[in-house]
Amino acid sequence: MTASRRQFLHTASAGAMLAAVPALRAQTRPLLKAGDQKGGLRALLEAADALKGLSYDIQWTEFPAAAPLAEALNAGAVDSGPIGDAPAIFALAAGTRIKLIGANRSDPYGTAVLVRPDSSLKTAADLKGKRIGTNRGSIGHFVALKALSSAGLRPEDADFRFLPPADAKLALTNGSVDAWATWEPYTAMAETSGHARVLVSGRGLWSGLSYLAATDAALAAKRAVLGDFLQRIVRAQAWSYQHVPEFSATLARIIGIAPEAARLQFERRRTQWQPIDAELIAVQQQTADFYLKSGLLKQRLDVAATFDKGLPISA
Repeated sequence: MTASRRQFLHTASAGAMLAAVPALRAQTRPLLKAGDQKGGLRALLEAADALKGLSYDIQWTEFPAAAPLAEALNAGAVDSGPIGDAPAIFALAAGTRIKLIGANRSDPYGTAVLVRPDSSLKTAADLKGKRIGTNRGSIGHFVALKALSSAGLRPEDADFRFLPPADAKLALTNGSVDAWATWEPYTAMAETSGHARVLVSGRGLWSGLSYLAATDAALAAKRAVLGDFLQRIVRAQAWSYQHVPEFSATLARIIGIAPEAARLQFERRRTQWQPIDAELIAVQQQTADFYLKSGLLKQRLDVAATFDKGLPISA
C-alpha cells in the first residue's frame, strides 16, 4: 500500500469518526428524574396527553409522602418533585439543597384530621390527650398542630405518633391511634371507603400551597428541561378541569384507587398554578414561623431565598 493510499484511508477514517460525533450527541437525550407523590403528577400529564414531543426522557419514581421524596431530592436520586409547603420548609431547614420553582394553591379541605366513623371525638378540642398519627413535618402534621392551636391547645397536649400513611391508616383502623392527620388522596380514600370521617378540615388552617421543587444541581444542569416540564404541568392542570371524567378515570387507574375517591379528591381540590410573588412568599414565611413557634424548627428560615422565580408559568 502506498503512503498516499494510507494517508487517504486515515483521513477518511478520521472524517467518518468526526461525522459520527454529532449523531451520537443527537442520540443522547437529557434525562429528567421526576419524583411523584402517589402518582398524581404522572396521571395528570398522561391524562392530558401532555408528554408529546418531549426533547428529553422522564424517569418516574413514586413516593407515598413528601418526607421520602425530600430525602430522594437531598440524595440527588430525583431532580424534581411535588411537595407541600410545610414539608418543603421542613426539608429546607434540614439542609436539603432544593429550590421551589412553581407554586399552586388548592382548596385545603382534604388536608385534614380524620377519626373513625364511630369515634366520640367531635371537635378539635377533643384531641387533647389523644394519639394522632401523621408524618413528621408533613402538611398533615401542620394541620394537626393548627387544629390544636385553634382550640387553645399546645403541641404537647396531644400524643403524636409519626407514621407513614399506610401505617397511620392501619393504626386508625385498629385503634392504635385516635386520629390520623393526612392529605389527599388519602382523605378521599378513607371517606369513600367508610373507614374514616373528617374531624377537622384544613379550611382556615392551611394555606393550600404546594410546590414543584427542584434540586440546585438539576437547575444548574437541566434548567430548560425543568422549565418545559413545569409549563406542561400547568397546561395539563388547566386541561384536567375541562375534562373531569377522563382525568379522574386516568388518575384512579395510575394511582390504583377507587374511581369515586379519585374524582372526589380531584374535584374538591380545584388546584390552580400561580406566580411566585411577594404575597405568596409572605404566606410561606408565616408557615415557617409557625413551625418555629411549634418547636419543629431550631432557627428561623428566611423562605424568600428558597424560591427560584426564573421559571415563570403561563397557561
